[in-house]
Amino acid sequence: MSEAEAHWMARARDGDALAFRRLVEAHARPLYGLCARITRDSALAEDAVQEALFNAWRHLSSFDGRAVFKTWLHRIAVNAALEQLRRRGRREVAIDLPDEDEEFLDAVAEELAGPDRQALGSEIHRQVETQLDRMSMIERTAFVMRHQEGNSLEEISDTLSLSTNACKQAIFRAVRKLRSALEPLR
Repeated sequence: MSEAEAHWMARARDGDALAFRRLVEAHARPLYGLCARITRDSALAEDAVQEALFNAWRHLSSFDGRAVFKTWLHRIAVNAALEQLRRRGRREVAIDLPDEDEEFLDAVAEELAGPDRQALGSEIHRQVETQLDRMSMIERTAFVMRHQEGNSLEEISDTLSLSTNACKQAIFRAVRKLRSALEPLR
């Protein structure tokens, strides 16, 4: 945690709403991206972020500094995103990528030379989306946290309240599903 973040954290723990707002401004966008990749629905992601920030504010006094604030906040956000999925029901969740992911995938598709490559890129994108939807919530969350967020296995296991081996297995199953879906396209 940076000195500035530690300063804002201390003030927020003393009840300073402006200080908490500073913390929120620094972390809200990455939290939204994380929740959007887990829920795969922008409305659910927004709800999860709001719920996470509300819970963080309510439980700020329980933050003891053993973990980095970002890790603590991400854990709350992941739990909120998973709760949104549970509430809504897995089958009702629509595919809705965050704009920055959509733009990234479009840019990659444009870089591919020729119509054959573009068609292949579109098919790869479709297969990845389909497989992410078919994964369990734990597999998808562990995969997103590891390969898109860059979290360590320890951070993932803490966030999901799983053993490190269970996290490894969830990530392995997710990667195996993606590989098997993409193998015919090689």
